[in-house]
Amino acid sequence: MKYVLAPIAGFTNAAFRLMASRGGADLTYTEMVSAAGLAHGSSPTRHLLEVLPGEGPVACQLFGAKPDELAFAAREVSATGRFVELNLNAGCPVPRIVREGAGSALVKDPVRVHDLLVAMVGATNLPVTLKTRPGPRPDKVLMFELLDAAETAGAKGITLHARFTSQNHGGAVHLELLAELVQKARIPVTGNGGVKDLETARAMAATGVAAIMVGRAALPNPYIFSTLKSQPSSPEPTRSTLLHGHSLSLLPPPPSLFHDHLEALKALHAQIAANFPQDRLPTLDAWVAGAVRTHLFRYFAGRPGVGELRRRLASIRTLREIEAISW
Repeated sequence: MKYVLAPIAGFTNAAFRLMASRGGADLTYTEMVSAAGLAHGSSPTRHLLEVLPGEGPVACQLFGAKPDELAFAAREVSATGRFVELNLNAGCPVPRIVREGAGSALVKDPVRVHDLLVAMVGATNLPVTLKTRPGPRPDKVLMFELLDAAETAGAKGITLHARFTSQNHGGAVHLELLAELVQKARIPVTGNGGVKDLETARAMAATGVAAIMVGRAALPNPYIFSTLKSQPSSPEPTRSTLLHGHSLSLLPPPPSLFHDHLEALKALHAQIAANFPQDRLPTLDAWVAGAVRTHLFRYFAGRPGVGELRRRLASIRTLREIEAISW
């Protein structure tokens, strides 16, 4: 079974993808990249296409609602030579994405999904895939129409986040629907939604998917992939061998995770500055302090004194303050 890091806006930049690659992910995804942003020459959008040395295979996820913009974006991304796959997002429920007619707005329109995928497939030699949901709500299942749209457009795979758009990122994961899609599909199916430990990974694997995508559970532990891959058939883990669903033997100490991620963030900032010398970037202090407050504090979840540590981390503003922390 292959395990994949999901695209998560605001989190899966090159620094975190590097951590996930080291932690055993077979494939990682960029944050959602705006096809319109690339078509209109947005430098901040192009920053999302940076890849750090040492990353494993990376796929680029695009979002958009116009065939010409997605074709342009597919050509631009392919020309970088950095990616092994292009993916169309047809499932994100964020309102600003939906207002553009992209993301989960596309779940209701399989014909448009087909046209967008055709435009992408015709613009690149890379495999093109689709990430979507079963439908907008439980009384309107459209996943088979979306599968047909993907297959007839020439897509090479489909990822199903097995929750309806109306569920956002919570609630029941409909594994029975995922299993039905696997049975019907002529292209590989990747399952997504709710995988956080060995038990939930086994349940999803039982649907017959070709790969399992892990998202939010990887944020506090990018080594969850190694955990899941190393113990696929082991007995039910005991409380003594797991911390929040993660194998203690494979999870590096939180200060090590924090330090490694910090170094990757510094490298990414330097790389973007070198590749985009005309752009005004956040200072390195602001760059890393923001990441510490939104992401790196998660590595200490569940440990004694984490509340106080989080308060301390929330108050820092400079790299020097971060590096002076005594663990």
